[in-house]
Formats: sequence, C-alpha cells, structure tokens
Amino acid sequence: MAGMLERFLDAMNSHDAERMASLFADDYESFQPLHPARGFSGQAQVLSNWTSVFEGVPDFTAELLASAVDGEVEWAEWDWRGHHTDGSEFAMRGVVIMVTHDGVVTRMRLYLEPVEIGGGDIDAAVEELYKPPSREAD
Repeated sequence: MAGMLERFLDAMNSHDAERMASLFADDYESFQPLHPARGFSGQAQVLSNWTSVFEGVPDFTAELLASAVDGEVEWAEWDWRGHHTDGSEFAMRGVVIMVTHDGVVTRMRLYLEPVEIGGGDIDAAVEELYKPPSREAD
C-alpha cells in the first residue's frame, strides 16, 4: 500500500472529494494554528471542504515538495496551484503535519497560506511584522 502522503497526492490530483474524505477518520480533528477559528472535527467537513476546493479550482494541482515520516506522524510541504473559475490564479504553499492510525488521518495541523504575489521585500516585511522603532540618522 502506498504511504499516506502518496495517497493524498493521488486523491488531490484526481479531483475526487469523496476519495479525499475517505483518507480521514470519522472523528478526524483539524487544527490551523495560524487561524485557530478554522479548526473543526469530522470527516463530513473534510468532504465539504474538498468539494468546494475542486469546484472552485477545477484545475487544482498538488505537488509534494518535501516530506518526512516518523511512525504515525507525517510531515509534508505542499505546493497547490490552479485557477479559480473566474480565471484568476490560485496558489497556496505550506506544511501539514498529520497523525495517522489504522490507515487514516486522525489529526492534522495545517500551516498552508496563499502565495503572496507582488508583496513587499524583506525590509517591508520586517517593518510590518515587528514594528521596530524608527532609526534616526546620527
């Protein structure tokens, strides 16, 4: 049997929401630490989410960039791309950490975010994120 990450990759690229949902336990728990209110439980919500993904991004493509497996814990860096139904570009990238048991995912922490196109450089990011005191010329 293929590993869970390969099964995920195949299911995502097949655009089959029911196949995706079948990879999750009925009592699956999802956590998004960067967006705590987005956490949820249950396979039914997985099916609803992936149905929306495939309807909203009909040419959705997933690429597994890097991975590591330690027993029942699997880490994956994903690159997701495609186009929304209005033709606009879709791009997300990030890491997921999943726990599997008996061949299904029981818990996952998702650190996936939209790819920022045309954002500021590192100096702008440091200024925005950390708000250091202004440096006045000596």
